[in-house]
Amino acid sequence: WWRFNGFGYFWGMLAGLVSSTIKLVFFPEIADIYLFPAILACSFAGAFLGTYLTKPDDEEVLMKFYKNVRPWGFWKPIREKVQKVDPAFEPNKDFGRDAVNVLVGIVWQMSLVVLPIYLVIHNMSAFLITLAITVVTMIILKFNWYDKLKNADKGYEDVK
Repeated sequence: WWRFNGFGYFWGMLAGLVSSTIKLVFFPEIADIYLFPAILACSFAGAFLGTYLTKPDDEEVLMKFYKNVRPWGFWKPIREKVQKVDPAFEPNKDFGRDAVNVLVGIVWQMSLVVLPIYLVIHNMSAFLITLAITVVTMIILKFNWYDKLKNADKGYEDVK
């Protein structure tokens, strides 16, 4: 979403931390799962308020970011400005592949978490299964994500 900025991120995180701390201090007897929707709603409210109550990021920065990263999502106003300046610019049309990579990446990351646990507790069958999952997901990400990164840093070589 082109309008989301650092202030929105900050206030969303802070609202989530404060609301989860309030739950911990004042409602410890209630299971976390029951109050999670309220905590999530507070975090979203903080993010939206923090975004809309502050000025948008500079359009030149947003255009440079959009042109380099080509994110999918709600970027239409920025995309149109980039295409006006550079009619040959092609937006990202790889949402499906990216979504699959996110799911595979979640499985890969979780396997990296549980792999050493299975080793420490000497559950070798679970360790070997998890190792196989780690290797397979790593190979999928290598060919379906890493090899398809094109010019990831183009235009940002001199930015400090």
